[in-house]
Amino acid sequence: MFSTEYDPLTSIIARHLRISDVTQGDGKQPYAVRYRGQLYGDSEQAYEQLSAALKPLGYTPLFRMEKGQHVIYLVAALPDAKPGKMALNVILFVLTVISVIIAGILYSLGGQELPLTSRNLEDWLPALRASLSNGVAFAISLLAILLAHEFGHYLVGRAHGEQVTLPYFLPFPFSAFGTLGAFINMKAPPKNKRALLDISLAGPLAGLAVAFPILILGLALSEVTPLPSSPHSGVGIQIEGNSLLYLFAKWIVHGKLLPQPPTYGDLPPWLYWLRYIFTGRPFPYGGVDVLLHPVAWAGWAGLLVTSLNLIPAGQLDGGHVAYVLLGKKAHRILPLVLGALVLLGFVWNGWWIWALLVFAFGRQYAEPLDQITELDSARRLVAWFAVLLFVLVFIPVPLLTIS
Repeated sequence: MFSTEYDPLTSIIARHLRISDVTQGDGKQPYAVRYRGQLYGDSEQAYEQLSAALKPLGYTPLFRMEKGQHVIYLVAALPDAKPGKMALNVILFVLTVISVIIAGILYSLGGQELPLTSRNLEDWLPALRASLSNGVAFAISLLAILLAHEFGHYLVGRAHGEQVTLPYFLPFPFSAFGTLGAFINMKAPPKNKRALLDISLAGPLAGLAVAFPILILGLALSEVTPLPSSPHSGVGIQIEGNSLLYLFAKWIVHGKLLPQPPTYGDLPPWLYWLRYIFTGRPFPYGGVDVLLHPVAWAGWAGLLVTSLNLIPAGQLDGGHVAYVLLGKKAHRILPLVLGALVLLGFVWNGWWIWALLVFAFGRQYAEPLDQITELDSARRLVAWFAVLLFVLVFIPVPLLTIS
């Protein structure tokens, strides 16, 4: 006979679960009651109905699968999230706008011939006007990509009834992009794997849907120019890295794979490009490459942001995809991710910083409240498409500097 204290709860649970076992928590376990058995019907609907019925009683259900049985844990109800104050979001966004405009101006000035020997302001005005215009174009382009990414997360999260914050933008003055990106917070665990996948992928897909057209427009505004003929030309240059999608975009606009070397040597083209994408070498001296307009620079940054977010680790969007596909087995791929980042660090040392971040923060995955409900077939296809998308947008050597 179950304790009368839990009889009302048991009667509610019994509407959805054929109960085979009940265990009452005694304060040592992280639950109040545990029910084992077999769910009737659809687990997603069962969770929605149970959650609504138990919330007034002060409990939140957790759905788990253990040894082939459905298990429902009742824990103390999650507190309702307090509405956040928008002031911080607005302040950070304004600071980021200013910081990104400055980054665009500095990028534009770096590609212009300036009248450095002139003391006449009128000689400087055309370059300053052009750099300001380019800086604003860069900021509008990059912020449009970041806004699409973050509001993709936000709007889909709200559509699923999840408690999510507005985006927090992170200014990073005088850096290459003027920002470290943005993030939103989920104030409670997601309901199930379906919600987790929808929310996590909405950001990269929305961001990429904006980034790719911006990239194509920017490449159309960019010129293909000769590269130095030798390493002793005295010209210091920085070349952005390539992904398969970025190579394809340059081919669409300019009709060639860039940077185009004067010759592939003894290698077949596919092997040359495979080596170049993963090592940035050999540098294509004497070839041609596209000199990126600030709008194209923003579009390329959008591809980079998408690729970084899709790394399959921890709380990154790619980590969420790994979890919904593999469950707790997602932890097994973490050593492979860390090993790959460490190896890539030998060609671009920024990956060593990312390896440290992934090691420190990438071991925890978002675990939904309902872990019984699996992905439907359509979402499983979308999840595997995200894996393919990561392969297409990943940039093994983001920046290569040659002096």
